[in-house]
Amino acid sequence: MLENPRSPRVRAVAKLAKKAARAESGLFLLEGPQAVAEALEFRPELLVELYATPTALDRYPEIAEAAVLAGLTTEYVTEEVLASMADTVTPQGFAAVCRQFPTAVKDVFAASPRLIAILEEVRDPGNAGTIVRAADAAGADAVIMTGRAVDLYNPKVVRSSTGSIFHVPVAVGADLDDVLARARAAGLTVLAADIKGEDLLAARNDGSLAKPTAWLFGNEARGLPDEQLALVDRVVTVPIYGHAESMNLATAASVCLYESAFAQRS
Repeated sequence: MLENPRSPRVRAVAKLAKKAARAESGLFLLEGPQAVAEALEFRPELLVELYATPTALDRYPEIAEAAVLAGLTTEYVTEEVLASMADTVTPQGFAAVCRQFPTAVKDVFAASPRLIAILEEVRDPGNAGTIVRAADAAGADAVIMTGRAVDLYNPKVVRSSTGSIFHVPVAVGADLDDVLARARAAGLTVLAADIKGEDLLAARNDGSLAKPTAWLFGNEARGLPDEQLALVDRVVTVPIYGHAESMNLATAASVCLYESAFAQRS
């Protein structure tokens, strides 16, 4: 059992909360039983190390069984050691080290997608992870992160996705102009979500949302500049019927992705 929270091994895991350490190692940190369980079920070959408190393994015997089936040895740690490894205050008894696995943009479009989300310079990790989760739930084929977007493997992005990064392909570091050109070549209509657009209901009513679609979502603070809006096929906005000043980016993206999912399945 690992008992020293200042040991080199523990520090190496804790360093993965930093972007520089993730970039150098090609690894990232998983925390909590949900994320670990999803990784073991969908991408067990990516897991490098698994750490757990004895109490947590007793509470989640299915994780222990899945680790054995994956040929992964679980290292017992104390609560203090786990707290030193984790980025969050409450890692719930589990931490793991995982290999990064971004998808190539060309592979996204080679798969003939019908619904994708493009995140242009989305910087908030909670928003990015939540949109990945929403895209997964809506049955989207991929998420593409363009420009200076937040690191996909930031611990908060990973936590906010609640395991969806293991379900839906995510491409990172892409150039927006290239992605939009590839989307059009693949037969996708590009829709931008922006407050300058027309009511989303108009796109719903004229049947546009039933077509293969790439949704473009911009930076939380700045949105999408006019020169980028000029590159898309249509700009729409999610209407606000109450008195809210605005809508959170991840919430608006979830609405847009589900509108497309409903239309494509109706």
